[in-house]
Amino acid sequence: MNQKIFVSAKEVADRAGVSRSAVSRTFTPGASVSEETRRRVMEAAEALGYHVNHLARGLMRNESGLVCLIVSEMDTPYRSSLIRAISHQLQAVSKIAMLINTDRSDKSVDDALRLAISYRADASIILSGMPDKSITDLCVKSGQRLVLINRDEEREGALMINLNDREAAHRAFIAFQRAGCRRLAFANSDVGTPSLKAREEGFVAAAIEAGVEVIVERFGPTRYQSGVILAQRLLTREARPDAIFCANDLLACGVMDTARHQFKLTVPDDICVIGFDYIEQCSWSSYDLTTFAQPVDQIAKEAVSWLTHPAKTDSIASQISPELVWRGSVRGG
Repeated sequence: MNQKIFVSAKEVADRAGVSRSAVSRTFTPGASVSEETRRRVMEAAEALGYHVNHLARGLMRNESGLVCLIVSEMDTPYRSSLIRAISHQLQAVSKIAMLINTDRSDKSVDDALRLAISYRADASIILSGMPDKSITDLCVKSGQRLVLINRDEEREGALMINLNDREAAHRAFIAFQRAGCRRLAFANSDVGTPSLKAREEGFVAAAIEAGVEVIVERFGPTRYQSGVILAQRLLTREARPDAIFCANDLLACGVMDTARHQFKLTVPDDICVIGFDYIEQCSWSSYDLTTFAQPVDQIAKEAVSWLTHPAKTDSIASQISPELVWRGSVRGG
């Protein structure tokens, strides 16, 4: 079996007839090197198949350029779009993403993170409220920089990015009121992340303040099929709701399909629906879903920009207000 042999900078220098330091300067942005030397080094590197060992270079500067993305539910549309946006931003600043899947709450997650730390990963970005806080503890103990997205914990020296979920929920309530809806419901999962709780609590609080009762149903993971079950529970009540605010778009899609196909209701004439996340599917003509847009590009830019600046001991909190995108699932939208 052939073993991969990595070409060294010394081999390139010998072939090009230059010093080892000349090779290093050639591959260092902004370093001084003559055009003739650059040409000879590049030709030798191309012939030998040489690539710069950025990991070794980084370790000499006490940084590797590796960033852990600690993720749950990575196959959901919103999470995959956030992973895509963050990985693109990391690549733009010459950093490499290492993906750690936390869907399984067993020792494999801890082992994966410890392996990433052993490779001297500089930082971790935790992309949701689901991963256990023990993961955050391990990152802090290992001296990593931290970005926490949609989590309710505060860590010294970390950047915390959260949406103003309560304010968004209040706007959803107003939208239903202006559409003439009187029997309101909130459809949630059993996941219980801080952001999902805040949407529910904000919606209920806005309704109580206005003297309006809200039916709350929770079931299962934050998935399409859970929306089907939630719709069945809500729409078989004697006092059937005429408006449902869903904790995310996947739930909303399940609710809408069940309302129309199983209960023969019309959206938005018989029932209005609002979702949350702004996934691609909610723009499809079969849903045309009014929803709150999670600004994934802004979140990614803030996270990566913060990681590229010198570390600070103080924690920094960033709160973003999601935009309400009006479509046809609410009357008057």
